[in-house]
Amino acid sequence: MAKVKSAYYCRNCGAKYAKWSGQCTSCGEWNTLDEEIISKSTVKSNYKVSPSSVRKIKDVEFSPGKRFSLNNAELDRVLGGGLVEGSVVLLGGEPGIGKSTLLLQMAISLKNTTVLYVSGEESEYQIRMRAERIGIENDNTYLLAETEVEAIISASENLKPNILILDSIQTMRTAKIESSPGTISQVRECASELQQYSKQTGIPVFLIGHITKDGSIAGPKILEHIVDTVLQFEGDRHHGYRILRTLKNRFGSASELGIFEMQDTGLREVSNPSEILLSDREDDLPGTAVAATIEGVRPLLLEIQALVSPSPYGNPQRSANGFDQRRMNMLLAVLEKRSGMKMGVNDVFLNVTGGIRVDDPAVDLTVAAALASSYHDINIDSKICLAAEVGLSGEIRPVNKIEQRIGEADKLGFHTILISKNNYKNLARKDFKIKIVSVSRLSDVWKYIFG
Repeated sequence: MAKVKSAYYCRNCGAKYAKWSGQCTSCGEWNTLDEEIISKSTVKSNYKVSPSSVRKIKDVEFSPGKRFSLNNAELDRVLGGGLVEGSVVLLGGEPGIGKSTLLLQMAISLKNTTVLYVSGEESEYQIRMRAERIGIENDNTYLLAETEVEAIISASENLKPNILILDSIQTMRTAKIESSPGTISQVRECASELQQYSKQTGIPVFLIGHITKDGSIAGPKILEHIVDTVLQFEGDRHHGYRILRTLKNRFGSASELGIFEMQDTGLREVSNPSEILLSDREDDLPGTAVAATIEGVRPLLLEIQALVSPSPYGNPQRSANGFDQRRMNMLLAVLEKRSGMKMGVNDVFLNVTGGIRVDDPAVDLTVAAALASSYHDINIDSKICLAAEVGLSGEIRPVNKIEQRIGEADKLGFHTILISKNNYKNLARKDFKIKIVSVSRLSDVWKYIFG
């Protein structure tokens, strides 16, 4: 009979310990050890690998993974061009953001594809209510309210669906582990069993995952290592737009981005996000500039808003929404040192409109221009956009994929784009309708946009 005892697992890396300690010696994180009741078998494995199992890499048969479309252009994009057979996809996001709606809408929109939707959180009646709201009829979507992984795999073997969806992995449990659902050992073991089933049968599996208060996916970090693709569904619930971001993808780019709009009838794909991310401004306003950025292979135009005002208190405030605050502080230091702007005595607030978070270095020049515009209280022409990195000496540095950025600005009707002089020298084509202005220092930028 198995001996029942407790052990401590690190929720960050999954390392196992016999007793509790403040720090995990494996990953270095503090206060991440959780106690779990486990059942440990005393049977030792005598399994040996046969010599014939070891093969040369060139002798292994290779064929590119077969992909198929999910009838959703934004979801296909973040997956790298479609769903790969036998892949395991983890979708994380805040409660109520629309994770279940996204996958249910995808499931019932696939007319000729059999989908098994398993819910451990909602009843079949609740799922049917959501499907009625979306308003799509489909005879090939099946529902199952179950939390036992063994029962789910058995039902899938009988139905033989093309896609398996589980909502959510934190509610699943396996009989092999005696701990409660949602614990580190249960999440790890359930994900491992589902991964093995997916690889053996070729059925792709979607796992919906909860997130913690700091925004990371709940459960052990090893969960993200087990799956093939990790998607993050994010956005402000007070706004209608949702962003689907790729954090990991073994079959494509890990920097893609899809945008949806939440409506009463479900999620609508946004095919041209630049138009909705740029606010409709009737007048040019100080502190506002437009950036030409890249997310994966998709060019986007974003509006950056800045407010610089004298601080009434002794300690000036610094706040950035959608942009790295440490990088903003660096740009403030460059503006004070190289352009003579007294930023140290001012409150500074920065916002990227549309709820987008950007880490593209090409946004540097736009942020600097928005800050300078607010500082001097001078407008920037709304038909001017910028794409360049700012160095610590105030030099304008080149960025990648400049032609895609210029092409997107040209398509949306901008008449001028400011880029680095080095980017301009290496342009493959210069016959764009938009005026391309090359600059080498911040002083060149101020001379052009402020006169």
